[in-house]
Amino acid sequence: MNIPEGLLYTKEHEWAKIEGSKVVVGISDYAQSSLGDITFVELPKVGDEVKQFKTLTTIESVKAASDVYAPLTGKVVKINEKIVNSPEVVNQSSYEDGWFVVLEIKDENEKKNLMNAADYKTYVEGLS
Repeated sequence: MNIPEGLLYTKEHEWAKIEGSKVVVGISDYAQSSLGDITFVELPKVGDEVKQFKTLTTIESVKAASDVYAPLTGKVVKINEKIVNSPEVVNQSSYEDGWFVVLEIKDENEKKNLMNAADYKTYVEGLS
């Protein structure tokens, strides 16, 4: 299982890559693997406001429909159109090309509610 260093993670298996006042959001390798082949991604609109740990978007796979949660509170400033047209990219490259949105962060202090790579690895290992 791929758990890159330098990212923050949620218990719902989202990752967050903080870049200044912005955060790139996607789902972890564990999540995409658990879901199986992703067949549909519905992204929020640019300008939408989201709250930490509340639903950001929905994805569908051959196994189930699942919510994706916002790792931080913020405003959607960019969406990844590539995964709307080719949702399988999330399975192929969940940390590179398969990101979902970029948020403008509202509260930097919320980072303390997320896990680093080592803590997330321990968390995931405890699930099996």
